[in-house]
Amino acid sequence: MNRSIQEFDVMPGNTATENTRALQMAIDWASPRGAALFVEPSELPYPVSGGLLLKSNVSLVGVHGPVGRGTRHPDAPHPVGSVLAVEDKTRPLLTVENATQVRGLQFWYPRQTAHDAGRIIEYPPTIQVSREHGAQGVTLSCLTFYGEYLAMDFQASPGRICEQILIEHCYGYPLSGTFIRIDYCYDIPRILHCHVNPANRRFVDGGHGRSVVDAVMARKTFCYSIDHTDNAQLLDVFTFGTWGGIFLGPATYGQLTNFNLDCVCVGIHKLGDGDFNRNWQIAQGSIIANAGGALEDIHPLIVEGRGHTAVSNVECFSGANGALTTVGQSQDFVLVQGTEPLTVSLLGCRMRNYAADDPLTVRNLRAAIQAVACIDKAEKPYSRTR
Repeated sequence: MNRSIQEFDVMPGNTATENTRALQMAIDWASPRGAALFVEPSELPYPVSGGLLLKSNVSLVGVHGPVGRGTRHPDAPHPVGSVLAVEDKTRPLLTVENATQVRGLQFWYPRQTAHDAGRIIEYPPTIQVSREHGAQGVTLSCLTFYGEYLAMDFQASPGRICEQILIEHCYGYPLSGTFIRIDYCYDIPRILHCHVNPANRRFVDGGHGRSVVDAVMARKTFCYSIDHTDNAQLLDVFTFGTWGGIFLGPATYGQLTNFNLDCVCVGIHKLGDGDFNRNWQIAQGSIIANAGGALEDIHPLIVEGRGHTAVSNVECFSGANGALTTVGQSQDFVLVQGTEPLTVSLLGCRMRNYAADDPLTVRNLRAAIQAVACIDKAEKPYSRTR
């Protein structure tokens, strides 16, 4: 069953309050039926306030794949199609429950600055897990965000966990620096094919300016952040101009493959609170760590805590980029720190543009490390066992 939100009097010409009230009525109707609500494309966006509860069994569906440079009205600087224009500074737009889907929509924050770092609005998350119940079985697909502060917040709690969270083909540039945050998700969360870039709103209004990107870097947050997860899957993820790329918290394990972390200070920070299954397989990726701090703070990879980190076919190179303030190189390739025993293996990694004499900085005397068939900054074979 599929009904247009306009059948419930959600209209582009309404106020945000009117649309939010009508859209919640539509969701209330759809929940017991397991119905889909169609966000009918329009020349003008639908103004909405926050506080919407996407109740169990409801799908909110629009017409778009991810539109990473933005749709645009021919005569005005705003996106067109299945677009929700968010006007609430105090409440998350959508709180999701079990068995829900959000697909093919654009979320536009018309009051958010694109170029003035002093005017960044710290909006609440666009999409948030239910704090009261958690959520199990949520699909977020083909979504594009413009001007969001934190796009998707699945930070649950021990008593109200979230599970089977699928996030795929989502584009944006969060001005908090965090695009996706997942915590307490014990049944295989998946983050697939996501693209974070300040140019994602280029066709709408020219994209975010350098001062805004520098302000995002200064927040020292990670674009993708996960903790308390089992066998997490991250595949084909990209970020540009966030301080950190991916934070793999101490209570996690899983696989990270086919990634590009561009113009970051720290590419991947991996921790571990035990040695049984706190293991990550990291492969087929590129990290450009060149900005966001002093040279000694810039590291493509940081490993600490316990467990194993397997890195294969990952390259690092650095340089200047006019979109933000850069240092132009990293301190090293991997920083291994802490006091607990851990293991690291590196295979086939190409390591470039680091300042240190050795690409591995080892500050943990209990770490066991083996690098095989790697290439150092002098383009020479590099292997090391410790």
